[in-house]
Amino acid sequence: MVEKVKAVHYERRQSNQGCDVGRFGWKHAQKVNKFHKSFPEYRATPLVELKNLSQILGVADIYVKDESYRFGLNAFKVLGGSYCIGSYIANRLNMDMEELSYDQLVTDDTKEKLGKLTFVTATDGNHGRGIAWMASQVGQKSVVYMPKGSAEERLANIKALGADAEITELNYDDTVEMAQKKAEKNGWILLQDTAWEGYETIPDWIMQGYTTMAAEAVNQLQGVKPTHIFLQAGVGAMSGAITGFFADLYQDEERPRIIIVEPNKADCIYRTAEANDGCLHIVEGDMDTIMAGLACGKPCTIGWNILKDYADDFVSIPDYVAAKGMRILGNPIGTDKRIVSGESGASTLGVVAEIMQNGELNWLKQQLHLDSDSQVLCFSTEGDTERKNYRDIVWDGKYAVPQ
Repeated sequence: MVEKVKAVHYERRQSNQGCDVGRFGWKHAQKVNKFHKSFPEYRATPLVELKNLSQILGVADIYVKDESYRFGLNAFKVLGGSYCIGSYIANRLNMDMEELSYDQLVTDDTKEKLGKLTFVTATDGNHGRGIAWMASQVGQKSVVYMPKGSAEERLANIKALGADAEITELNYDDTVEMAQKKAEKNGWILLQDTAWEGYETIPDWIMQGYTTMAAEAVNQLQGVKPTHIFLQAGVGAMSGAITGFFADLYQDEERPRIIIVEPNKADCIYRTAEANDGCLHIVEGDMDTIMAGLACGKPCTIGWNILKDYADDFVSIPDYVAAKGMRILGNPIGTDKRIVSGESGASTLGVVAEIMQNGELNWLKQQLHLDSDSQVLCFSTEGDTERKNYRDIVWDGKYAVPQ
């Protein structure tokens, strides 16, 4: 059976009716960005305007934030991992996070005060790579567990940063549970952006770290206000943080329409939105999707609380839509700049193109009010983190539109 694009709409709440998003807003994001700017590797990643593509698709403009350049790690996740570890260290040393910089983190004095720490996490790849990189920067150990089916290339990238890493025989959520148990048994520090009751401080720090990406985008837009923002979701941490940022920035009258995108086979946010019964809905099993970074079955409680109040639409997509996005970004039109975007990274641009080109989705085009006046913002959250699969899709047409 061919999978279909599915969507559910939420009526918009006013800011005074929703949860507080100030800690993800513009003011706090400046503090987060200041921390990231203290790193020698810091550069604002490009915001690419795709004017020729926008003309082809019939919208006013399309902007794509290209996170393949982030800290040389080919994905945005290090923003959350670095800010989280920084916040943990500041808290442990009774320091104000606003006063902490990279130079202070890497001093022998800081390392001596901290002693030996071990950070542990479960990851599909990008988050674990960010944690491993940051742990190595501050002279601490990291342990990384990956779910069944994870790419060997991603494992090798994590190991190259000094982490003890392995691929398990478990799905993502069971791997998270395994990491949690290892942390409890060994006295390690668990670093996940998945939040649950009793475990919210660290996921909150990770989510705050992601807001650097949004703050950069606003500066780069130079006054252009998006009408539509498409955000991909795994557990909903990144999408929740960025939704909170824009809800705080633009408030009710000017707030862009925010659309959350997930793979059909791991659409826990979509299912939770569709049920709308006050409960979180879990996807179990292998979650076999090319969008490995989004193959998560349990929603983040913090992320969902923001999304249910401030996101407008929730969309579930087949793999071929993400693959289409990869091919479009990798084969630009005219003077548009090429973007190397991985399976999860290209999912949002893919769904924009599919909606605007597929007549069977006119109902969704109308639901989202996508038209010639739309200013669309997407975040390409990763580059070619699994290069062979990238080439198979972009060069050889793997996961083409089913006939």
